[in-house]
Amino acid sequence: MQRLEKPLTCFKAYDIRGRLDEDLTEANAYRIGRAFAEVMGADRVVIGRDVRPSSEGLARAIADGLMAAGVEVLDLGLSGTEETYFAVSHHGACGGICVTASHNPMDYNGMKMVKAGSAPIGADEGMGAIKALAESGAFADDVSGGRVTDISSTRADYVECCLGFVSIPDLKPLKILVNAGNGAAGPTFDAIAEALERRGAPWTFVRMHHAPDGTFPNGIPNPLLPENQPATARAVVAEGADIAVAWDGDFDRCFFFDHEGNFVPGEYVVGLLAEVYLAKEPGAKIVHDPRIIWSTQDAIERAGGQAIMSECGHSKIKRVLRETDAAYGGEMSAHHYFRDFFFCDSGMIPWLLVAELLGRTGQSLKALVADRAARFPSSGEVNFVVDDAAKTIARIEEEFAPKAVARDDTDGLSLSFDKWRMNLRASNTEPLLRLNIEARDDAEVVQAALAEVRASILS
Repeated sequence: MQRLEKPLTCFKAYDIRGRLDEDLTEANAYRIGRAFAEVMGADRVVIGRDVRPSSEGLARAIADGLMAAGVEVLDLGLSGTEETYFAVSHHGACGGICVTASHNPMDYNGMKMVKAGSAPIGADEGMGAIKALAESGAFADDVSGGRVTDISSTRADYVECCLGFVSIPDLKPLKILVNAGNGAAGPTFDAIAEALERRGAPWTFVRMHHAPDGTFPNGIPNPLLPENQPATARAVVAEGADIAVAWDGDFDRCFFFDHEGNFVPGEYVVGLLAEVYLAKEPGAKIVHDPRIIWSTQDAIERAGGQAIMSECGHSKIKRVLRETDAAYGGEMSAHHYFRDFFFCDSGMIPWLLVAELLGRTGQSLKALVADRAARFPSSGEVNFVVDDAAKTIARIEEEFAPKAVARDDTDGLSLSFDKWRMNLRASNTEPLLRLNIEARDDAEVVQAALAEVRASILS
């Protein structure tokens, strides 16, 4: 196979994503599958896919590339990214590829890949080698024996794994609204709900935008965007539900709304889940990202745990979890990682744990986060399109660093002042500069600091 005329621009920091028919084609997907098999030395590889119309063809092309190398392709069919992670370890496969663009625009698609043991594949774990081989086309000779095996029944085992995170006999009655966003979450959620019902769990569910539909008639499923939140917020109030849960397209992220329709920012969810784990495992290590930290670190300290900060991104967080054997890790972007889920992220396990917590405490979700939201107000992530992210960060550093009382360079530029803290970093996946600001006890300080830094960025 000849070398490609131009580089594969769909390879990003820790996954693959790109515009269809430009950055990502079925021919390129074949090359990626072929290269994955060779670089990983694979003989069995799991493939899953999301609901986008292009995902089936891309998955088929990847499978063809894998089979040309003699690989047995373990096919999950329509599924979430975390089901691929689960299946890789459950079946002892050499790796896995989920075809998904998650919350990206309609004309995009991509792939999330792991190696044996569901371990991430970053730049240092083979991503660069896969890209180089796919571009060069210098593959070894084809090997016979490649085939496809249907493993869609693996979902039942995945469900059992998820339910193992909660004590079903101790659950209390709740009404939960779920918004699948017409993504891949619906069928998997239904399997979990049916298993809960068989075991007598006293939860009732209201479903919205539930049927998988790759045309996304209700918009791209990305509940983190403020414009996408009102539909779920209105529904949870109208239905009189105790909480609402919404997922992105491949449901590796989940988002929460309280009974009054208030969206719960991700950093407070990280603190809640840290407390859940520390109640079960006193003194455990908890990993968090560096964007918003004061609320999370306070929750971990109060619960007697050990806080460990990591760079953002799933491959970085997973590596730190594995190195430290941390029980749980969370990012404010709504990625939640669990040691007992192969150190991988899940969008189903968090809502099970939060719902269990509501029953155990007898408190509403609003009550559980009210105190920490008041004590540690934050801006939420504010994004800027800039010509040169590195140059902009250097300019902000020159202006603000001399006034800071503490500095951290774990990921981007983090500066702490007497009353507030900022983190400014370039996105790993999009051409954006991301700013987060937090304060102690005073939301007005957040707004004043945000205005000051925003003016400097835009000047």
